[in-house]
Amino acid sequence: MTAHPAQRRPDAAKVLNALAQPLLTVDAQGLVIDVNVAAETFFDMGRGMLVRSRLTDLIPSDSPVLDLVAEALSNGATVNGYKIDISTPRTGNRDAVDVFIAPVPETNDVVAIMLQERAIAEKIDRQLTHRSAARSISALGLMLAHEIKNPLSGIRGAAQLLEANVSDEDRALTRLICDETDRIVKLVDRMQSFADSTPSQWESLNIHAVLDHVKRLAQAGFARHIRFVEVYDPSLPHVRGSRDQLIQVFLNLVKNASEAIGRDSIDGEITLTTAYRPGVRLRTAPSAEPVALPLEICVWDNGPGIAPEILGNLFDPFVTTKSQGSGLGLALVAKLIGDHGGIIECESHPRRTMFRVLMPLQSLRAAPR
Repeated sequence: MTAHPAQRRPDAAKVLNALAQPLLTVDAQGLVIDVNVAAETFFDMGRGMLVRSRLTDLIPSDSPVLDLVAEALSNGATVNGYKIDISTPRTGNRDAVDVFIAPVPETNDVVAIMLQERAIAEKIDRQLTHRSAARSISALGLMLAHEIKNPLSGIRGAAQLLEANVSDEDRALTRLICDETDRIVKLVDRMQSFADSTPSQWESLNIHAVLDHVKRLAQAGFARHIRFVEVYDPSLPHVRGSRDQLIQVFLNLVKNASEAIGRDSIDGEITLTTAYRPGVRLRTAPSAEPVALPLEICVWDNGPGIAPEILGNLFDPFVTTKSQGSGLGLALVAKLIGDHGGIIECESHPRRTMFRVLMPLQSLRAAPR
């Protein structure tokens, strides 16, 4: 006999813990009464510590959330707040959140507070934009390779022939033609790498071995003046991917961090961190199901930070902070991480810039064919 729906109704606590959004119940005095599992992850505190806390222990004492709680209790109605900063010295800098507050039925002084990280929705939009940009630059790279490199070869050849029969003064001009032609060819080659569909050798990889190799390369060259700090989770599972491509990704990020710090810095520091974040699930394509991206690899630097006006477009082609940069390095990084089923994002403040890569477990994605 099939059980009556009421008999199959799950426990309320199980329902709350199934939510991906942090949820707290708080009384009129601001004491936390209960939390779900997502709230424990969000505040990086266990339930036992959270329920002994006041709301002002978790968010700024002058936060608009407190006014919203008072309004919900006073009017007995649901209130919402958007793009609210809840960063504190204790919890560190956080992305802005949307807050939804509702009185709990059959109580006089208890509200439920649900937090929604705005970064999640914005992160999805950015990743889909990066993928679209990568596809566009792929087509452009193929076109440039076909339509530009051949005539460039002819121009360079003609300049070399002229070089043998001109004066020293004019020879400087023919050399300039050759040098600039070579520079354009290198740029086209970099753009062509977006369209490279050659299958890579995928394998099960220890991401820490990849990061150690990148660190050694950096310390032997461009980052020899910079201190490296490693904060690794030794239990991190393997990732499935191309070793060469992942080295290219993280070497590019470390090189950018080194250049941001600058050669004259006396306290330059790059921090490499890894962590397991089981609650992260994102839709990495418009029609795809959300996938788990629990592997987090971060590259931090204490440089001056990235200008806010370009931060949102940092992974788009031809966007660069360098006077001599082509703006293709981070676009290629975003493409390669996307090919591995992951995403990359950036948060930047003065002396605290972080590039975060989120990737799936090796069993969640097969190698490309």
